[in-house]
Amino acid sequence: MTEEAAVRYRDLDLWPPREVLEALYEGQLRALAAVHRALPHLEGAAREAAERLKGGGSLAYAGAGTSGRLAAMDGVELWPTFGFSRVRFLLAGGEAGLTQAVEEAEDREEEGFRLGQGLEAKDVLVAVAASGRTPFTLGALRGAKARGALTVALANNPGAPLLQEAHHPVLLDTGPEVIAGSTRLGAGTAQKAALNLFSTLVMVLLGRTYGNLMARMRVENAKLRARGAAMVRAMVGLGEEEAKALLARYPEPALAALAALGKTGEEAERLLEARGVRGALEEARR
Repeated sequence: MTEEAAVRYRDLDLWPPREVLEALYEGQLRALAAVHRALPHLEGAAREAAERLKGGGSLAYAGAGTSGRLAAMDGVELWPTFGFSRVRFLLAGGEAGLTQAVEEAEDREEEGFRLGQGLEAKDVLVAVAASGRTPFTLGALRGAKARGALTVALANNPGAPLLQEAHHPVLLDTGPEVIAGSTRLGAGTAQKAALNLFSTLVMVLLGRTYGNLMARMRVENAKLRARGAAMVRAMVGLGEEEAKALLARYPEPALAALAALGKTGEEAERLLEARGVRGALEEARR
């Protein structure tokens, strides 16, 4: 369906610019509606992924072209936002595929399989492909699954092979694009939103937030130091200057808060990994 040419938009190049924009906007709304229908599947995938990652595994992303770049965008944000560094990327064309089209790379199923074989049973693979049949991405999913890794698939076509083979299939049924086959439009929007929802829920389930605060974010610039100090104050009730002084020594608000409660850096890290932010703070106060 993502490759179909919708009759409705057949004469799009003759439309007034505002009508073209309205059509594109409607496509974005359909994309978000598709994500809403997928929420139960995203929840199930995130729950099991969080349980798997509690054992020390990595969260890996696989994809080609637009889908691969969107997947990588989601993964690279997990370290600065949640302090989660166990992220891997299985991308067609490697790093070059992030900044330029390496179209032939998506056909290399054997390469995808080889990269997927690098995962283990404690790991989670999120495979993303609009068509749901991209050879490289299918290969990566099959390789990871053969090694016992948990597999999650996001695709935009019902019945796609990627969905049929994954432990957790997530269908994002966005239908034909306004520009036929240009899956950077509706399909890409649905993928981006679904990846955001999935990975954020996983991080919440792993205890990497405190309420709705990014308590394990990396404090590495002036804006974030100010925000981090406010988080430390919210968690342990310190004054602003004391909170800033602790953040100068510890790069995460949660670590600084636990230091204020008398924990060493090593003790704090161990507590956070075992109990999450809220659980670690509760234990440190006992």
